[in-house]
Amino acid sequence: MELSRRAALKAFGIVGLGTATGLSTYGYAFERHRLGVTRATVGVSGLPPGLDGLRIALVTDVHHSPMVPAGDIETAVRLTLAERPDLVVLGGDYVTWGDRRYVEPVAELLSPLHAPLGVFAILGNHDDDRDMPAALSRRGFTVLRDARTRVTMRGEAVEFVGIRYWTRRVQDLAKLLRGARDPIFLLAHDPRRLTEAAELDVPLVLSGHTHGGQVVVPGLGALAARKFPVLAGTAVRDNTSLFVSRGVGTVYVPFRINCPPEVALLTLRRKAGF
Repeated sequence: MELSRRAALKAFGIVGLGTATGLSTYGYAFERHRLGVTRATVGVSGLPPGLDGLRIALVTDVHHSPMVPAGDIETAVRLTLAERPDLVVLGGDYVTWGDRRYVEPVAELLSPLHAPLGVFAILGNHDDDRDMPAALSRRGFTVLRDARTRVTMRGEAVEFVGIRYWTRRVQDLAKLLRGARDPIFLLAHDPRRLTEAAELDVPLVLSGHTHGGQVVVPGLGALAARKFPVLAGTAVRDNTSLFVSRGVGTVYVPFRINCPPEVALLTLRRKAGF
């Protein structure tokens, strides 16, 4: 029997709705909790020989909230510690919309994190500028709010600059870099700071914020793809390398589709010719 055009469109609509419902259910019940470790090698221009092989764990976008239970954060901490990184970077957005009910609890959940070279934290656009950094500092983490710190390993040094989400102008970043004696790594919640970092010849940027798109629709991709240099993984501009983590939690909608959460374990390598 031949279907009419209207009947065919209705049938396709029902199938599409069923598929979307199925994906949403899967993303809510399973994928948003399917936390794993992404291990990546990142080439860094001018990396001192003594820092070749430096291993950095990047844990970002935890978003502790009714949508992101304590168990997911505990899993992220356990996976991070199991990798035994040299250094841990916390990339911001510990809560959602600055919800103070979760500030102390998320800081406590993250408190077991440690590494030989320390744990360094920056703030995201969902974090307030007082309670969240104070809670992290009380747990022994170094919070970088438009600030710089120096790390030494095997007789070589690198400087980490951590910026607020709203610190965007190249002249403001330049002030933080002024007088640095060693290579600088930029910790910036928003990966769009790759533009300013490349202009200032910063060799490495570590970011989150994108959630990897969080919902990546087959055949269409992620809605946020056009806004960022890359939604997840590595990108290079001039002498600057960028790594963006998909993060741990969710925001806006309580599911992930084709975009599982992650803890990133980065091994830094000297770029050939530098």
